[in-house]
Amino acid sequence: MRAFTAIVNPAAGGSASASRLMPLGRLLREAGAELDVEYSRGMEHAADLARAAAGTGRVVLGVGGDGMIGCVGGALAGTDAVFGIVPAGRGNDFARQLGVPSGAAELAPLLLEGEPRAVDAIEANGTPVLGSVYAGVDAVANDNANRTRLLRGSAAYYVGALRAIVSWRHADYLITVDGERHRREGYTAVAANSGYYGFGKHIAPDARVDDGLLDVVLIRRAPRTLFFSVMRELEKGTHVRRPEVEVMRGREVRIELAGPPGRTLPYGADGELPGVLPVTARVLPGALRVIAP
Repeated sequence: MRAFTAIVNPAAGGSASASRLMPLGRLLREAGAELDVEYSRGMEHAADLARAAAGTGRVVLGVGGDGMIGCVGGALAGTDAVFGIVPAGRGNDFARQLGVPSGAAELAPLLLEGEPRAVDAIEANGTPVLGSVYAGVDAVANDNANRTRLLRGSAAYYVGALRAIVSWRHADYLITVDGERHRREGYTAVAANSGYYGFGKHIAPDARVDDGLLDVVLIRRAPRTLFFSVMRELEKGTHVRRPEVEVMRGREVRIELAGPPGRTLPYGADGELPGVLPVTARVLPGALRVIAP
């Protein structure tokens, strides 16, 4: 029988993390499994807790949203540790990509009996993350959504995106994919391991977490009215049919600004905002063992 250590982010989705874990924990313990719960004081602390638990041979559960899942999973990337996901945030995009259920009744048997599968991770400026690395209007929208307290989930992202688009000035990107340089002007550049980001947006519908490649999605310069159409199409992933959207694939992607001098632009990773461009994203093939369908 497996022994679990759950790393909980009390802030993810309000109190959702703790409340989501309670019925799941009851089912795991009733089945005879051992479950310890650790509450993190921040991302670095969560990573330390995850590595410590994995060092004792326990299955590490990340409980929270994409930022928490990316942090805990990233801390275990490149090790033999087994990772489990308990979706309890606003977006849960990496769990969505893997098909991990959110309900306790469906999740408990998966965690108890499911076999770990090897999935890719990303090294972004030296930090392991899981889902995607992105820079542009989406990172600005992400920042706006994270600052929103009155709205939650996709509503927060839509309002944040609206504010970002209204004030957006097209960025002049230099994108280098496996050594090949591409200069593009537009809204955003995404290096995706998982197809989903931004609270369920299917930004890279053909992305796979086990193919050893990153899908690079560029939304090039276009009128703002067209970009709102693209936003609607992100739900189903049909935006990639538009000529303004370009998709490439590679193992290493560098995103930087070609100009103008003095402009800075944030980049995001797994719902967090680690810094500003440039960023280099390199795939880590099969780096993480995760319990998933």
